[in-house]
Amino acid sequence: MPLNIRSEEVNRLAEKLASQARVSKTEAVRMALANELQRRESSLPLADRIRPIQDAFARWPKTGMKADKAFFDEINGEP
Repeated sequence: MPLNIRSEEVNRLAEKLASQARVSKTEAVRMALANELQRRESSLPLADRIRPIQDAFARWPKTGMKADKAFFDEINGEP
């Protein structure tokens, strides 16, 4: 579905970005939108961003093994 930009300012900004990035105006708009979405997603609180990782980690079965300094020293060949 085509996007019709009627704002002169938006058109000017798209042309400026396209010129600087040496891409088409369409690609410049795509880049700008993708970057803005990425910026907004990364501005989520840290707890919300890492929750999927914590949930995935919690699903792993417990081994009962104790991971302490001596354990890591042993597997790294350190005395």
